Amino acid sequence: MENLSKKNFSLKTFFLQWEWLLVLLFILVNIINTNLSPYYLNFNSLRDATMTFLDKAFMVFPMVLIIILRDIDISVASIVALASVIMAHLYSLGVPMEMTIVICLAVGAICGLINGLLIVKFKELSAVIVTLSTMIIYRGIAYIILEDQSAGSFPEWFGFLGWGYVFGIPFILIAFVVMAIIFGLLLHKTTFGRRVYAIGNNPTAARFSGVQVDKIKVIVFTLAGIMAAITALFLTSRMGSTRPNVATGYELDVIAMVVLGGISTAGGKGRMVGAVIAVFLIGFLRNGLGLINMPAQVLMIIIGLLLIIAVMVPNLKPKVKLKTKAVKSQSKQIAG
Repeated sequence: MENLSKKNFSLKTFFLQWEWLLVLLFILVNIINTNLSPYYLNFNSLRDATMTFLDKAFMVFPMVLIIILRDIDISVASIVALASVIMAHLYSLGVPMEMTIVICLAVGAICGLINGLLIVKFKELSAVIVTLSTMIIYRGIAYIILEDQSAGSFPEWFGFLGWGYVFGIPFILIAFVVMAIIFGLLLHKTTFGRRVYAIGNNPTAARFSGVQVDKIKVIVFTLAGIMAAITALFLTSRMGSTRPNVATGYELDVIAMVVLGGISTAGGKGRMVGAVIAVFLIGFLRNGLGLINMPAQVLMIIIGLLLIIAVMVPNLKPKVKLKTKAVKSQSKQIAG
C-alpha cells in the first residue's frame, strides 16, 4: 500500500507540471483556431506555418540557459541584424556565399562573446544594462554599413535554408528539432547543465563549490550570439534580402517564449521542453489569428495575458500549500 501511495503521489506531481498546462493550452489554441478559420486545420498549411516563426525560435535555446543563470540578453535581435547585414554586404562585394555564411556565424559568436566578457568583467552592471548598450551598438553598426538600404540577390541555393524541404518536411523544422535535442541534452544530461542550474540557484555557493561561474556565463552568452547568427541565416534566406531593421522586436518574442515555457526569471528552475512547447503555442496562435486578420494589438494582449498566467501560477502553489497546512494545524489545535 505504501509503494502504491508513493506511485500515485509521483504521478500526481508529474501531471501537475507546468508543461502539461502548456500542452492543454496548445490543444485549446488549435481547437479555437479550427473554429475561427476553415483554412487552419490543413496539414500543408500547418507544416508551412512553421517556416514563418521557427527562425527566431533558435534563440530560445540559449535564452533558456541565460534566464536560468538569472541573467538576460536583449541584444540578440541586434546581433541577428548585424550578422545578416555583414553577410549580405560582403556578398555584394564579391565574397563567396559560403565564406559569408562562416563570417555571419563568426560575427554572432564575437558579439555574444563581447556580451559575456562585459558581464563577468563589470559585475556591478546588470546583464540588462550591458546587453541594452550592446543592442544599441550592434544595431547602430548595421545602420552604418547599409544605412537605410537593403542588400540581397543571394544565390538560388541559399533560399533552401528558409524554404526548402527534406522528404516533405521543412528543413528549418528539422534543424530546430536537432537543436532542441542538443540543447535539451546539454541542459539536462551534462555536468555543464547541472552547473548552470547551480549558478542560477545560488551563484555565491556555486562559486565557493569550485564552479567556474564566469567561464560558464561567457560560454552561454557566446552560444546566444551563435544562435542569433543562425537565426540571421534562416531569416535572410526566407526574406531573400536584408536591412538594418530586420528582426526588430525578436528579443521580446524570444523572452516571452522562454518565460511562457516555465523558465523562472528568479533563476535555477525550468526545463527546455517547456520552452519548445511555448514556441509552437505562440507560433500557431499567431498563425491562426493571422488567417482571420486579427489585429496585432489583440495578439499582443493575448500573449501578455499568457505571460501573466505563466508568472502567477507557480507563485500561487506555495501559498495554497501553506494555507492548507495552516488550516490543518488549527483544526488539530481545536480538536485537542
